[in-house]
Amino acid sequence: MSSPSSAVFPHLILPKGQIKDGLYSVLRDAILDGRLRAGTKLPSSRSLAEMMSISRNSVLAAIERLLDEGYLFTRPSSGTYVAEIIPDQLINSDRDLKRALAKPSQQLNINPHIANLLPAWQKHNISGQGKKIFHVGVGCTDLFPHPLWGKLLGRVWRQSYHQLGQLHDCRGYLPLRQAICDYVRSTRGLNCHEQQIIIVNGTQQAIHLAAYALLQAQDQVCLDEPGYDAALNIFRSFGMTVHPVMSDDEGMKINEIIQHYPESKLIYTAPSHQFPLGGTLGLSRRLSLLDWAVSQQKWIFEDDYNSEFRYGTHPIQALQGLDQHQRVIYSGTFSKMMFPEFRLGFMVVPEALIETFSLAKYYTDTRSSYLEQAALALFIQEGHYARHVRKVRKACYERQQVLIAEIQQQLSNVLTVQPTDSGIHLVCWLKQGWTEQNFLKMCAEIDLAVQPLSRYCQNPLQKAAVLFGFAAHSPEEIRFNIQRLAQHIQNTKSLLH
Repeated sequence: MSSPSSAVFPHLILPKGQIKDGLYSVLRDAILDGRLRAGTKLPSSRSLAEMMSISRNSVLAAIERLLDEGYLFTRPSSGTYVAEIIPDQLINSDRDLKRALAKPSQQLNINPHIANLLPAWQKHNISGQGKKIFHVGVGCTDLFPHPLWGKLLGRVWRQSYHQLGQLHDCRGYLPLRQAICDYVRSTRGLNCHEQQIIIVNGTQQAIHLAAYALLQAQDQVCLDEPGYDAALNIFRSFGMTVHPVMSDDEGMKINEIIQHYPESKLIYTAPSHQFPLGGTLGLSRRLSLLDWAVSQQKWIFEDDYNSEFRYGTHPIQALQGLDQHQRVIYSGTFSKMMFPEFRLGFMVVPEALIETFSLAKYYTDTRSSYLEQAALALFIQEGHYARHVRKVRKACYERQQVLIAEIQQQLSNVLTVQPTDSGIHLVCWLKQGWTEQNFLKMCAEIDLAVQPLSRYCQNPLQKAAVLFGFAAHSPEEIRFNIQRLAQHIQNTKSLLH
C-alpha cells in the first residue's frame, strides 16, 4: 500500500461553511482528481486534525461520510484507505455501458402504440419548456388558498401518528368519500352512496381503471370527435378500437353510435362540457344514450371534469343522476379547481362493479396519498371548498370575458371566438389565410402555449382552430399577452412585406 504524499494534506484548503462539510468536499475532490490515489492510506484522525488545524470530531464526521459513500474503506488494525473503485467511477462506467448497449438496432419490443406516440411526445416536451401562458387545462392557481391548505395539512399531520402504517381501504379515505358523496349529491344530482366512491389519482387513472376493469384488446369504444387525447391513447394502448363520434352544439351525436357502432362496449363522453369544443349534451340525447346502454348492456364513462366552471347558469345534472339502471361510471377531478399537481379525483361506480374497480385500483397503485385525502376531507367538510368554487367561478368568468374582448379587439382579423358559457379555455377558429402551423409558430416565438384543435382529432379538420386557456391568468396578464401577440403578428407581417 502506498502512503500519502506529504505535500497533499498541507495544501488542502477548506472552503467556507461547516468544517466537516468542507473537509468532506476537499478529500472527495482530492480522491476524484487523483491527488489521493486508490490504495492510499490516510493519516490517523488525530494527525489529520493537527495537519488541517481543525477539531478531531470534524475529521471523524467527514471520514465517516466518505466511508458510508464508498470513497474510503478500513482495514482492522491497519487504518483507513482510498477505495480501489470509487462511486463516481462506477457511475461513469455504468453510463458508458448504457451508451454502448443503446445501439439503433436494439429491439426494445415496447407497446407499438406507445412507440408511435414517442416522436410527438419528445417534440412536445422539448418545445413546450417554459411556455405557460394560455396553457389549456390549468385552473385559477393564483387564487388557491395556500395558507389555509397548509394549516389543514398541518392539522392532519399532527393527528396522523394513529393512521400511518395502517392498511387503509384501497377505495380511499372513508371521511373523504363521505364528504365527496354528500357534495356531488347536492351539487351534481348524483344518485350514490359512499361505498360507490373510489378515490383515484386524477381522471386519467379513472379512464385507465375503466379500460382495465371492463374491456379487453380488440373491444370497441366510442369517443367524441374531437375529443380528449388522453382517453383516446389510453384505450388504444390497451389494443382497443376507438370510433370517433362527431359532436355539435348539443354534444356527442348519439344516433351515430346507435346506427354505426352498435358493437361498442363503452361510450366515453363529457356531457356537461364536451372537450374541447364545449357543447352540452342535450336532454333528449342523454335519455337516448341511457336507453340504448340499458337495452344493449353497454357501459357509459361520464367525464365530468369541468362541471363547476359554468357562468350564468347552474351546473347541469350529471348523466349518472339520470341513470336508473347503473350503466354509468362517473369520474370527477379536483385538479382544475385546485391546481394541476393536485392528483386526486374520484369515481362513482355502479354497485355491481364496486369490488371489480376496488381490485383494479388495488393492483394499479394500492391506494392514494393519505395526507392529501385527509386534508381534502376537511377542506370540503368545513365549507372551504364550496367557498373556493364560488370565488374561482366568479374570477374565471371575468377572465373569460377579458380574453374574448381582447381577441375581438386585437385579433379580429385572425380569429373568431366560439361562444361558450362554461369551461376554462376558449376555442378560436382561424380565419381564411391562416393555418394552425403558421399561427402556432407566431405564438411559440413569444412563448405562448396556445394549442391546436387538431391535437384532439382522429381525422383531419375541415377548418383550423386553436385553444386558449385563460383561468390561470389575471385580466391584466391576459390583456398584455394578447396585445403582445397582436403586435408580434403585425411586426412579422411588416417584415415579410
